[in-house]
Amino acid sequence: MHKIAASTIDWDAVRGDFPILRERAHGHPLIYLDSAATSQKPRAVIEALRNFYEHENANVHRGLHTLSTRATEAYEKARRRVAEYIGAASADEIVFTRGTTESINLVAQAWGGKFIRQGDVILLTVMEHHSNLVPWQLLAERTGARLRFVPVLDDGTLDLDQLSSLLTPEVKLFAFTHISNSLGTINPVANLCAKAHAVGVLALVDAAQSVGHLPINVRELGCDFLAFSGHKMCGPTGIGALYARAEILDSMPPYHGGGEMIVSVTLEKTTFKKAPHRFEAGTPNVAGAIGLAAAIDYLEQIGRPAIFEHDSQLARYAAERLTELPGTRVFGPTDERGALVGFVMDAAHPHDLTTFADQYGLAMRGGHHCNQPLMRRFGVSGTTRASFYFYNTMEEIDRMIEILQAAVRFFS
Repeated sequence: MHKIAASTIDWDAVRGDFPILRERAHGHPLIYLDSAATSQKPRAVIEALRNFYEHENANVHRGLHTLSTRATEAYEKARRRVAEYIGAASADEIVFTRGTTESINLVAQAWGGKFIRQGDVILLTVMEHHSNLVPWQLLAERTGARLRFVPVLDDGTLDLDQLSSLLTPEVKLFAFTHISNSLGTINPVANLCAKAHAVGVLALVDAAQSVGHLPINVRELGCDFLAFSGHKMCGPTGIGALYARAEILDSMPPYHGGGEMIVSVTLEKTTFKKAPHRFEAGTPNVAGAIGLAAAIDYLEQIGRPAIFEHDSQLARYAAERLTELPGTRVFGPTDERGALVGFVMDAAHPHDLTTFADQYGLAMRGGHHCNQPLMRRFGVSGTTRASFYFYNTMEEIDRMIEILQAAVRFFS
């Protein structure tokens, strides 16, 4: 898709596609700045879900009747749509999951359970979400493997000078986030994957905060695994995907056992379907997959380059405006950042600050954001996070600053 400039898009009209943004909270117009936790859904996605349940609802793959055929066609079309969206070589490289967390757990259990042994090393970074940390801790406990971590510098970027000493022959996997969900740091994914491959290490990318905001092509990035969630990119909750290169998926045993993922079962033995279906035991989230495909269609109509440009402008503007507030510390890079900004204020704890803001209709998030090691790295228990998407406006950020100024007065 050719690049569409953000300035040529009628963002007010786009905003009108989201019914929930007309809601009020405590009598005030809703200002939703929590899209890093979950994005809102456009009418096109809501209608896709309604249409499935009204006209196509049936189980997939197993039935020969009309509704089952329709549901199966829509489900597998959604798989192809996801593959196109991230530049996968084949739809067979896409496994539907509940989201980023399950995708990473699938790799840790299925791939890690087969290939990780005592003494092996899994390399992570200090900025990882718990979803890209806890599964590897559990794997290390089971296998006797060890974890290493790329440090984070004061400016919120990775200390890449340490990489050559960390990527040693013992490392079997380098797993890292594309965009930090607390700092907004955009990591150099293609470069990190290339460095991993140069020493024979596989690379896993947590794309939860990036896949709905900027163009991604897994073959250009060079990653071996990529995990993401639908609900952070205008899709339904409870649906996401794992991308893995075909030869890697083919080498992995099943993650769950049950119906749908089998070829034949006797009392003594089971033979399994080829990937990706052997990783999708039980009745899948058919409606979720269809809703995710609808979200992809919607995002592609706008264009991810334009979305990224718009989001970046909002994040930079918010970071600049926050420096006007007394006793405020803003985290993360000062130049290019993802669509969020994390900060602390001397005036109030993040929980108190977000509770105060909510009384004025401002939805932000306060806490450790499933980044407790990163919070300790910066000497705080948590931050307040304002996160943005293409349906947000500069005026909403100005209103956020007004509300935070009122909070300073209130708590002081």
